[in-house]
Amino acid sequence: MRLWWMAIALVAAPVVAFAQTDEIQVYDASIAETGKFNLMLHNNFTPDGRTTPAFAGGVESDGALVGVAEWAYGVTDWFEQGLYLPLYSFSRNDGATFNGFKVRELFVKPHAADSRFFYGVNFEFSVNQKQWDPRRFTSEVRPIVGWHLHPVDIIVNPIVDTSYTGGLKNLDFAPAVRAAYNFSKAWAAAVEEYADYGPLRQIYSAHEQSHQVWAVMDHASKVLNIEAGVGLGLTSASDKVTLKLMLSRDLN
Repeated sequence: MRLWWMAIALVAAPVVAFAQTDEIQVYDASIAETGKFNLMLHNNFTPDGRTTPAFAGGVESDGALVGVAEWAYGVTDWFEQGLYLPLYSFSRNDGATFNGFKVRELFVKPHAADSRFFYGVNFEFSVNQKQWDPRRFTSEVRPIVGWHLHPVDIIVNPIVDTSYTGGLKNLDFAPAVRAAYNFSKAWAAAVEEYADYGPLRQIYSAHEQSHQVWAVMDHASKVLNIEAGVGLGLTSASDKVTLKLMLSRDLN
């Protein structure tokens, strides 16, 4: 119960939606084993995207490569501490830029991979450079709800984004969902959807909303875990084509 009160306190702020992102991932409540360090490299490339930045002076998504190194440590079997650093991009209008960093705390049901029903909540606190977000400080609250139905996984992340002034009525709703089929412990295929509906107080019209549908393949091994996918935009507010590649492994 305390986690949900923490979520309410953190998201009490207005927000303006900005579709660019460094992390294109649906959280499944998996965390690093206790005492283990993990590194995940996120890289997203947009070969066909919006040519107008989301705000004046912002990174232009068309032709941009955006990435971040995500460092994680398993504190307990229900808590993982994370750091995103550096957050970077290579864009046509800004060139190579450092975009800031994020700190996160992830709380989950222990051993979620072995449970039929699993849940958790992730808190992220961002310090942004001006070309990434006009607001210096922002945060995200990401609830996690899912089912391992063997061989099918269904996962929902009803994400809300926020800055640090104003009230609850100005929260931005940007959910992510995933349906996956596990061919084996090593291979899985998935369909994902990432959206941004805008502020909860005044949801955007359909053409102003951002919606991308993704085809994704996952491969897990003892040496390296790989997730790769291609996303197609469904609205004029979405990038038309985006590619993602995530590489992760334990460091100890």
